[in-house]
Amino acid sequence: MGDFRALKDRIAVVGVGNTAYGSFPETDDYGLGAEAFRRAVEDCGIEKDRIDGLLVCRVPYYARMGQILGLNPRWTISLPPHGRMSAMGIIEAAAALHAGLCDYAALIYTNIGRSRRVNYGGDESPGFWDPWGMTSPGAAHALMFRRHMALYGTTTRQLAEVSVAFRHHAILHPDAVMKKPITIEDHETARPICEPLRLLDYCLINDGAVCLIMTTRERARDLRKRPVLISGIGGREAYTDASIANFDLNFWYEEAQDMARQAYGMAGVGPGDVDAFMCYDNFSPTVLFALEGLGFCGRGESGAFVEGGTLRLGGKLPTNTDGGHLSNSYMQGWALNVEAVRQIRGECGERQVPGAEVVQFAAVTPCSRTIIYTPG
Repeated sequence: MGDFRALKDRIAVVGVGNTAYGSFPETDDYGLGAEAFRRAVEDCGIEKDRIDGLLVCRVPYYARMGQILGLNPRWTISLPPHGRMSAMGIIEAAAALHAGLCDYAALIYTNIGRSRRVNYGGDESPGFWDPWGMTSPGAAHALMFRRHMALYGTTTRQLAEVSVAFRHHAILHPDAVMKKPITIEDHETARPICEPLRLLDYCLINDGAVCLIMTTRERARDLRKRPVLISGIGGREAYTDASIANFDLNFWYEEAQDMARQAYGMAGVGPGDVDAFMCYDNFSPTVLFALEGLGFCGRGESGAFVEGGTLRLGGKLPTNTDGGHLSNSYMQGWALNVEAVRQIRGECGERQVPGAEVVQFAAVTPCSRTIIYTPG
């Protein structure tokens, strides 16, 4: 990835909005996207007609979305319906705004996976997964975590700290889907899905939508709320020798280290400066891999690092304070970026991290990206 230092503190997120999460068979992608867009517009107080950029992800057709919203953008982009696209989309929009391709960009993500019974893997793409006996991406992550256990002695009780912390945060979040408290013992006795992973290690597929509105720092001054700046960006693609997609024998460690150097160098901060961490958690082991690769702990030390509530509010590194994909909803990273903005603004109520001024989002995956947010 190229040098993004010219973008440091030049682009701001000025509006965020999301729908409720759950099962909504009475609506569709466009209806959910329109609701999230309306809330983001209200959040920043912008006149809708000023929005001249539109990025959509998991929306069937960008032109139909724009037509429904009454937009006539001069910059548009449509991203594929895969996970990991959120930070990629935000970075693309930042580059477009910096280049003058648009003045105000709306980024919309929608998902109707729950009401439409969408499968991630299995029968959805049998020719891709079945030759290796895999039924979903979760199986690949289970294999990776089994290797981590063998190499470093990591235990499932340590892994449970991730799910337990995120459920604690979801209980404090009015919009989160999962509200029942869980313990480490609950994690250990939950139904196995693909050992060593259990039910509480898997993300939640729901209907819902998210919208972010972005502009330049200068234009942000005219809007309702204090802008949240993009201060650091990093990214790296992973092309491994493994036969199974989403599988990496090295847990994307080198890729995460590379993108961390980019983002921390650009923002002028380090892991010790991060007040809250928003981590792509399609499966709980991904969080452990991210902590090591980004330098929050040493290689192979993530299991011990998370013990004792490190990731919980009040701990050393509050992580996924909205409940994350494991307990809020699987909005494929988009809602985690919204949570980062709200933490910087101090709008998170009971789950607020006091004095949050540096909040990092990261997706440590085959398409690894990270963004560091700071107050404007």
